[in-house]
Amino acid sequence: MNKRAKRGMVLVLILVVFGLLFVGVMTYLQWDFTKLSTVKYDTKEHKIYAPFDNISVVTNTADVTFVPSPNEESTVTCFEQQKVKHTVVVKDGTLCIEVTDTRKWYEYIGLDFHTPKITVFIPREYGGALSVKGSTGDVEIPSDFIFESVDLSQSTGNVISDASAVGAMKIRTSTGHIRLQNLSAGSLSLSVSTGKIAVSDATCRDQAEITVSTGRAELTDITCRELLSDGDTGDLTLRNVVATEKFTLERDTGDIRLEDCDASELWMKTDTGDITGTLLSDKVFLTESDTGKISVPKTVTGGRCEITTDTGDIEIQIQK
Repeated sequence: MNKRAKRGMVLVLILVVFGLLFVGVMTYLQWDFTKLSTVKYDTKEHKIYAPFDNISVVTNTADVTFVPSPNEESTVTCFEQQKVKHTVVVKDGTLCIEVTDTRKWYEYIGLDFHTPKITVFIPREYGGALSVKGSTGDVEIPSDFIFESVDLSQSTGNVISDASAVGAMKIRTSTGHIRLQNLSAGSLSLSVSTGKIAVSDATCRDQAEITVSTGRAELTDITCRELLSDGDTGDLTLRNVVATEKFTLERDTGDIRLEDCDASELWMKTDTGDITGTLLSDKVFLTESDTGKISVPKTVTGGRCEITTDTGDIEIQIQK
């Protein structure tokens, strides 16, 4: 046996031994990876006695969850690293929750399998403004709340919300996903880069604006005054989406698909993406495509429907 083969066998034996040791240790720990963490965590409860009209949360990696208070009192519970604490105070009528990181550079090194978490308990009757700015953490809000306004900004974190807003609802993420359902808002502005937007069973009294880059957007059972959406390679799918005034939809290489949708006027444009689907009422179609196929009803009544593509196909039907 040559030296190369011997070295290969030794390496395999070492890997087998380490594998067996790892399986043995994890079995002893019941496969709970958090027990391998070298970072210490504490749980701290902050009771809020001062009145507040607004909520502002600024954090990094912590998940943020809002929960109806069982006793109509406001409390913030933080599960956090010992040197990455959150301060909780009321300033000028705003409940401020902010992260304070006091770690030295070498204290960033270690194994951490925990997820920091902030749980905000507030009464169901709370109706002030909500602002959350985070990085990798998720935000989750149940349907129990109706805020004055909502402004959420995340990087890789996801946003899951069933809460409503009297005024504007603005949610922005980069690679994180946005999922909203069973809500109403004065206006709606959602933006992702590579993440996905999914909205269902929503009412928007004013304008709904959906912006993506390479991410996909799916809207189902939505009513609004006006729908605006633009994106690059991400697809846009609309199911039973109705605007009292106008659709303005634009994609580059992404497709636009409509299922039983309608608006008084529609303007849709893609480069290489297809535009297909069904509308609920007759339209006067103005279509143009360089090399794509065009198939639309020859109706002469109804609102204006202007559709333009470069190489993409156009295929629209009227649902009777």
